[in-house]
Amino acid sequence: MNLKLNMKPILAVNPSKPLPGDERVTVLDREVKKVEPPPLYKVVLLNDDFTPMEFVVMVIQEFFHKDQETATRIMLQVHIEGKGVCGVYTHDVAATKVAQVSDISRNSGHPLQCMMEEV
Repeated sequence: MNLKLNMKPILAVNPSKPLPGDERVTVLDREVKKVEPPPLYKVVLLNDDFTPMEFVVMVIQEFFHKDQETATRIMLQVHIEGKGVCGVYTHDVAATKVAQVSDISRNSGHPLQCMMEEV
């Protein structure tokens, strides 16, 4: 009697290469990264002898959302000390504020200058 056995080769299991349908999960240690806050910039108005004080107060109220009293205090600081800080923002926001103030000043015919300084 000759029996013929139908044998399939046995696959060797390689743990680094899962078999199809293998549901094993590899867990990696989480790497903790410390995120630094973005650098901040002061938006500063510079004094000149030609821009009316009322215009400066209006610009501070309009673009920096300050009340009348705070805007007047900042305007007087610009007038007396030569410059005044209107606010502190991230780079993109500060650059936008500088551009907005410069645009309205030029369009209104005033030489008011605005700049940003890193805090």
